[in-house]
This record gives sequence, structure tokens and C-alpha cells, in this order.
Amino acid sequence: MMRQLKKQIAILERIDQLIRLKATGNPRQLANRLEVSEATVFRIIETMKELDAPVFYDMARQSYSYSEPAEFRFGFYLENLDENSQKSLSGGFGLRNMRQLMQF
Repeated sequence: MMRQLKKQIAILERIDQLIRLKATGNPRQLANRLEVSEATVFRIIETMKELDAPVFYDMARQSYSYSEPAEFRFGFYLENLDENSQKSLSGGFGLRNMRQLMQF
């Protein structure tokens, strides 16, 4: 499971990089580049949208693009939370998003 998750994160990072460069090509080209099916590309893009990525397909460029500056980041970042922030933490919301990522 960990190997699969790492592979999926690597694919998301690569797609994000290509989107920021406006160099994904069409879905078939992107699928070939990533060595996945077109259906997988569509699932990944849909998952990105569900995670609030401002991604769309630019017909003129024949590439996926972001409608505003964005970047996918996955990792752990340390931050100090004040007492109010600690109280408003929601356990489980992140797990639901992780399940979405695991489905593609």
C-alpha cells in the first residue's frame, strides 16, 4: 500500500509540474508520458478538482492549465497553533481526502 501511495503522489507531482509548465499535451499524450491509461488521467484530474485545484483543459494550448497560480504539495509541515486553532481542528477530514487520492 505504501509503494502504491508513493507512486500516486509522484504522478500527482509530475502532473502538477507539467500543468504549471502548460506542457501536459492532450489526455492521450499525458497518459502515454506517465505510462497510465487515459481513464487514469481523467480520474486524477477529477481528484485534483475535488481537492480544489483550479485545473482546466486549455483547448488552444492543447494542455491542462491552472486558472490561477497553484502548486501541489504533499508532505508534513510544522506549525505552531494557538489554542483557538487547536480547538477547531477536524480529525477525519484529511482521511476522506486521502481515500480519494487512493482511488485513482
